[in-house]
Amino acid sequence: MKAIGIGGRSRAEALADLQVMTAGVEPIGVGEYEARLRRLQSLMREAGVAAVYLHAGTNLRYFTGLAWPASERLVGALVPAQGALQYLAPAFEQGTLRDYWLLPGELRLWEEHESPYALLAGVLGEMGVGPGATVGLSEDCPFFVADGLRQAAPALQWINARPMTAACRMRKSAAELALMQRAHDMTMAVHRAAASILHEGITTTEVAAFLDEAHRRVGAPGSYFKIVLFGVASSFPHGVKEPQTLREGDMVLIDTGCLVEGYMSDITRSYVFGTPTARQREIWNLEQAAQAAAFEAAQLGRACQEVDRAARRVLEAAGLGPGYRLPGLPHRTGHGCGLDIHEWPYMVEGDLTPLDVGMCFSNEPMIVCPGEFGVRHEDHMFMSAEGPRWFTPPMKSLDDPFGLG
Repeated sequence: MKAIGIGGRSRAEALADLQVMTAGVEPIGVGEYEARLRRLQSLMREAGVAAVYLHAGTNLRYFTGLAWPASERLVGALVPAQGALQYLAPAFEQGTLRDYWLLPGELRLWEEHESPYALLAGVLGEMGVGPGATVGLSEDCPFFVADGLRQAAPALQWINARPMTAACRMRKSAAELALMQRAHDMTMAVHRAAASILHEGITTTEVAAFLDEAHRRVGAPGSYFKIVLFGVASSFPHGVKEPQTLREGDMVLIDTGCLVEGYMSDITRSYVFGTPTARQREIWNLEQAAQAAAFEAAQLGRACQEVDRAARRVLEAAGLGPGYRLPGLPHRTGHGCGLDIHEWPYMVEGDLTPLDVGMCFSNEPMIVCPGEFGVRHEDHMFMSAEGPRWFTPPMKSLDDPFGLG
């Protein structure tokens, strides 16, 4: 007996039922980017930091709205503790950068034969940032950039700006939550569609291709990532090299997500294709209980590590673990999410960050049974003023995982 909603439909039928789900999506507005910069500058002044360099990537996008991929060329923005934003970029990119930016600022350019590090050091000097001053680098700044800046301005104190940037990014605004909610709604529709096309003999490669097409049907550029595992391969949290072919009785693990205006979804579903064994049912139910315990532990003001501890208590009481030992939970219970698929805070032992309104994170206390299978229920949560809330409803039961019955 197959679980409700698992198998029985053709690929074409499943795709035909999917509709574009991006109507009414509102990108982050200019006013919010300006408020983010003001918040960052306030934190910088509190910390005695004279300036922060935001390298191309998600920190640059979060604070300025400029989506620019990192490369070997220095592209970024310099934020003074007081004063106006300044961009740094290769001279030949100035037209493209102006086309993409949302917050205009002075644009400082370097030619290909020139040192962008010397340019940035000179701009800091013009800002009045002198010897002994502290300058932050965004956490995603590559070593070669940090090294180049230290050599260009050795009298400055270069630090990781993470305490300031993360303090801003960890707490999502209503606009961010809305984008993440839409992304999760879209991926949930894709998950249901993917489960419906399973049949004996289908390969993980075929399912992965379907995930891409299904995400495009609901309005995403495709899958931002995808992990599809059958049988024993499901006991490897992030997959194996070789594709698998689906057989009766296999555990199925599908982990995928998409982007909406740069914001992530990330959902994992595990279920059995065919009739579950007693062992599969036992572990699936334990995973459900551990996820529920983690949710209940996620209360405002409580340290993030308590969420991880709550999930592990459920598993250890059932004889799994302890700690990271297998069979059991081999990794943290959850990770923050937003513009990056893994960001602060982390639901792991040692993370003492108090849970606060606007924080978003995964709840995925995976159970790995080596040589048998793995089960991961992954849904994301956010902290409201009233406590934890799900972006997507957790799995209902092994016999009706999507709650269709």
